[in-house]
Amino acid sequence: MAKWQEKRSFWTWGFESDEPTEAQRRKAAEAIAKRTGTFVEPPVVPDIEDIELRKSRIDVPSALAGWVSDEHEERALHTHGGHVTEILMALRGRFDNPPDAVAHPRDENELEATLEWADTNRYAVIPYGGGTTVVHGVSVPEAADGAVTIDMDRFNRVLEVDDISRAARIQAGVYGPDLEDALRPAGLTLRHFPQSFPWSTVGGWVATRSGGHYATNHTHIDDFVESTRMLTPRGWWESRRLPGSGAGPSPDRLVIGSEGILGIISECWLRLQKRPVFRASAGVVFPRWLAGGQAVRCIVQSKLWPANLRLLDPVEAAQSAGLDGQQALLIIGFESADIPQAQPMREAVELARECGGLIEDEHIRIDDGSGEATGRGGAVGAWRDAFIGVNAGATAGLGMLADTFETSITWDAFEDFDALVRERVGKALGSVLGDGSSLSCRFTHVYADGPAPYYSFSGPAVIGGEVAQWQEIKAAATEAVVEGGGTVTHHHAVGRMHREGWERQRPELFGKALAAVKREVDPNGILNAGVLLE
Repeated sequence: MAKWQEKRSFWTWGFESDEPTEAQRRKAAEAIAKRTGTFVEPPVVPDIEDIELRKSRIDVPSALAGWVSDEHEERALHTHGGHVTEILMALRGRFDNPPDAVAHPRDENELEATLEWADTNRYAVIPYGGGTTVVHGVSVPEAADGAVTIDMDRFNRVLEVDDISRAARIQAGVYGPDLEDALRPAGLTLRHFPQSFPWSTVGGWVATRSGGHYATNHTHIDDFVESTRMLTPRGWWESRRLPGSGAGPSPDRLVIGSEGILGIISECWLRLQKRPVFRASAGVVFPRWLAGGQAVRCIVQSKLWPANLRLLDPVEAAQSAGLDGQQALLIIGFESADIPQAQPMREAVELARECGGLIEDEHIRIDDGSGEATGRGGAVGAWRDAFIGVNAGATAGLGMLADTFETSITWDAFEDFDALVRERVGKALGSVLGDGSSLSCRFTHVYADGPAPYYSFSGPAVIGGEVAQWQEIKAAATEAVVEGGGTVTHHHAVGRMHREGWERQRPELFGKALAAVKREVDPNGILNAGVLLE
């Protein structure tokens, strides 16, 4: 069954089948109690029909009633995104600012009719993919007098596969697993796996410049986009399908990362690759975090391009991979459809050893094409299981606040930057959450000129005060990242959450130029107001 046909959860990531069970939530509460000393009963999940919503402020025309609805459940399902504060509000039955109607257009004619109706009536429009945004990217603008969410889930087909050029024309509402299922018979894959992969869509990936699990080389969806097709209030925006072009600024570059402020992506051509056959993996231990960072830099600058090159600091390595809390862990992975990976893996391991890394030869896992699992067992397997096993709602409302923020920085500045972030955010955590708080870091992606550090924090929270506590910590994190010279977001998008930080990061003239483009394609300013631009 296609994923889009499943019923979406109204209070956590994904579908109802992904929701944590009461037993899982109680187990999480018991684990948190061991850390905080206080057991909190898991909150009762409200019935969706009992959630109070304000009355819809708009009337749906009969001509659009086949795909536009103002029904209670539809509006509730599309109120919140996937950030920890939104999950908490949903779990507590807080749906203060829902959309007034939700559209599920089935083709481009219905999409055009929906956008024209909203533009004529000056209704705010929120484009919607999988709803997994963690930056308040699908929230209804507070100032809107009426709002329509346009859910692209019926645009759910792979329309064309070009196995000669290795590319496919894909509608925006296709979910990750459905895309891979459609490409598998041709022996092809997009090989783009954001952590939200099971619940997010192709259009969402393009609109938010999503990052996949490749730590090097193909890190963002940008690397796969061949052309895009997007509907704006002023008409269609479609680029020519080309492998590359030097003809002026790329029209795709304004679509990629536009986060729904310029138009609604209906489809795109994406570059594909053959499915991997040969694999190799290794977990290299380092006595110091910065020594591991030096090894990562040496490997990525050698241009070996491993698919995975993730460094976990001692806290992350202990929590996710079972190490002793003193050692950092570097996870190296190679894969290829055509070339055995034993040799590049040995070269990468040798570079790591030269930087002080420790690994026995027998712990290097090689798949010569026979299908042997290389990511199972040991520290690498433990980390993989912890990383993939995301359950966004299991700990909500249990007296623990946990979140992440990510960035990137050049290698020459990384050591000072990391120290600044740990000092500033650590101080905020101690002040807001107390002595039981923690801060950790891992590299999710790395480049020849710098890493993308991904920081995680957690600590005991005041029940009912979590949002205010999170805001104080987030403000400290944003200030440290921007002041330290990093980017306010590496792959989680800007949304409404990071807009002010992004304004400090981007050139002032670029902001004005982007606003001018928006005025041209969206003169009434109906599209995702408050995202990217004030």
